[in-house]
Amino acid sequence: MIILANKPRSAVVLFSLCLLLTGCAPVMMGSGPMTGIDRLTDSAFITADGAELPFSSWPASSPKAIVIALHGFNDYRRFFSSTAEYLQQQQISCYAYDQRGFGASPNTGIWAGSDTYARDLAKFTSLIKAQHPGVPVYLLGESMGGAIILDAMTRSQKPEVAGIILSAPAVWGRQTMPWYQTSLLWTLSYTLPWLTLTGQGLEIMPSDNIEMLRALGRDPLVIKQTRVDALYGLTNLMDSALNSAEKLQTDTLLLYGKKDQIVPPEPTRLFIGTMLAEQPENKTIAYYDNGYHMLLRDLQAPLIWRDIAHWIFNAKSRLPSGADQNSSELVQLQNAGYSEN
Repeated sequence: MIILANKPRSAVVLFSLCLLLTGCAPVMMGSGPMTGIDRLTDSAFITADGAELPFSSWPASSPKAIVIALHGFNDYRRFFSSTAEYLQQQQISCYAYDQRGFGASPNTGIWAGSDTYARDLAKFTSLIKAQHPGVPVYLLGESMGGAIILDAMTRSQKPEVAGIILSAPAVWGRQTMPWYQTSLLWTLSYTLPWLTLTGQGLEIMPSDNIEMLRALGRDPLVIKQTRVDALYGLTNLMDSALNSAEKLQTDTLLLYGKKDQIVPPEPTRLFIGTMLAEQPENKTIAYYDNGYHMLLRDLQAPLIWRDIAHWIFNAKSRLPSGADQNSSELVQLQNAGYSEN
């Protein structure tokens, strides 16, 4: 996920300059006319409007559970490879697809909209469930993928699943952002929506797995320059995700790292506190002292994979890592350096 720099003075100056420009509007490429039916081929999810979304699968012999994984912002299905290979050995079949605008899907770099992402997830889940009757299905989302799952699970046409797994979910809604950041984003989205930004110069460390980060930098399917209107769409999604906390009734495992520099602790704490106010008995919070944003690919990732597999089969018992015993620290966490609106 790419975050705008936290520099209020320069932001205000740029905000003022942008007001002088001719107005535009954010570009969004949602689903088109539903002229066909949703279906799966061996390697692609073909939606009813004709979009072809590549997917990867890791089938287990006689699977006891299914995991459908959603990637984060600017990423694609490959993010799940190592995790899926581990889960496959635990008799869990896994699937991950490229969401619209990402990876090898159509309209790379263009935001498709929350409605479209939620519909695609519900339909893909339905198709996978039909292939595995009677086997419990779980959704796993990393960052933006977690936000899409949260948004989808609060809709009337939500995916029918046994539980959800949220890895560093993107719940950084506007109510927890500084005013200059939200103002600048709105202005750029309606004046220079095509402008692209990178995370260079922000000195943010998304993971301690340096070799993996370098590989991402070489991967042509990982988006390196992000359109402003895609960030605007992501922020709209994060608003919905943050506001979904009190509506979430599904069994949930939430994973968060103490060293996460992408999604701040304050919105995460707010989300968790609100979520635990309703049906806390089916919510498990795992807080990893050495965890970064890319928990599933950190150097300690095998520890997280083991926790995920354990929770799927033993949701009511303690996680092997003991990270769920640190949850009270996260819920009560106060980030003294966090900027107010």
